[in-house]
Amino acid sequence: MDIIIVLVIITFLCISSFFSACETAITAASKARFHQLAKDGDERAIIIRHFQQNLSYAISVFIGCNIMLNAFAVTFTTKLCITAFGEAAGAIAAAIMGVIIWVYAEVMPKMLAIAHSESLLLNSAKFLRIVFNLSRPFNHAIHWIARKSVGLFGVKITASQVDYQASVEELRGAIDLHTGQNQDVAHEKAMLKSILDLGSVSVSEIMIHRKNVTMLDAADSINSIVEQVLACPFTRLPLWKDNPDNVIGIVNTKALLRAVRSHPDITDDKLTIESIAIKPWFIPESTDLLDQLHAFRARREHFSLVVDEYGTLLGIVTLEDILEEIVGDITDEHDIAIRGIRPQEDDSYVVDGSVTLRDLNRQLDWNLPDEDAATLGGFILYETRTIPQIGQIFSLHGFKFEIIRRQRNQITMVKITKDDLKLK
Repeated sequence: MDIIIVLVIITFLCISSFFSACETAITAASKARFHQLAKDGDERAIIIRHFQQNLSYAISVFIGCNIMLNAFAVTFTTKLCITAFGEAAGAIAAAIMGVIIWVYAEVMPKMLAIAHSESLLLNSAKFLRIVFNLSRPFNHAIHWIARKSVGLFGVKITASQVDYQASVEELRGAIDLHTGQNQDVAHEKAMLKSILDLGSVSVSEIMIHRKNVTMLDAADSINSIVEQVLACPFTRLPLWKDNPDNVIGIVNTKALLRAVRSHPDITDDKLTIESIAIKPWFIPESTDLLDQLHAFRARREHFSLVVDEYGTLLGIVTLEDILEEIVGDITDEHDIAIRGIRPQEDDSYVVDGSVTLRDLNRQLDWNLPDEDAATLGGFILYETRTIPQIGQIFSLHGFKFEIIRRQRNQITMVKITKDDLKLK
């Protein structure tokens, strides 16, 4: 009889170990991996994916089975100890089983589950589904009691309380932990993080400022406009009339060349630049890059004009600008290469004031705050609350900024050095 009880205890402990391992495996297993397996039609992966999507219920089942089995194991062990130890049987059985459960029903199975979570879940999927279905009514009752008990303390828990920000940060952490033999892993990480940032970056942070935009005057002759178009590397140019803030259209160089070809005499009054230009597309400066990317795709356009709340033209943003936020600079044979960041022999950097803080942080792996200013020059003006003189040095956020060049009130060149003696 005692042998049968021992076998029952061992059976309970083995099954308890299994559920303990499943409890750890369901949280340690890759959700992305099982999502892909389920998408490929693996029935077992579909079952596990369902458990992962209802994680609290799945863990509740595993813990419930684990507790019940351990309780029965302790009960039968106490029965065995009664004949040998009398009144002390309960305490002795609890001590013995506590150690055994700790080692063999908790620690050891969880260690194995972490190392083999995927294979454990796939091989056990169909059995777990049976257990899950059988315990569903009891599990729902337990959850109802738990929610009501929590409600007594004024805490409300709903299924909609999903922390989106936590999910994004988890994804960022996964990107940081990504490793590989490819030498471009760092660049891949930067690209993935840039995709996550699209919804939090406005077009005003990446736009080309109006002073750097090549524009056409509608009052110029067709000959003059053709010469200006041929002299610049851009395919789309804003067209203004009366004053530069009054943009009346966008000139596509291909459309202009087709129109010129169809009119041998380009001095003909029938050919006007306004008839060639297309309607301009204005967007507010607060538009985030993700929305703008969707808008570019929906409208099948690549070019937009950025305006502030008063309708004043601030600059332009193109599809290429947004793509460069993800993949880095895209330079073709017509681009004018401008190096805005120049490393020096003394480990400092000479940087153009127009370089954006996002580009600076991304290229040099720095962490300068970019919430209140878009460019390096704007950052210094905002932080110092003054228009600095040439030669002035400022210690900001762990770096020394030396003003090298200034044009009127605009900072055009800065020398940046890491400040080893950070100001307290």
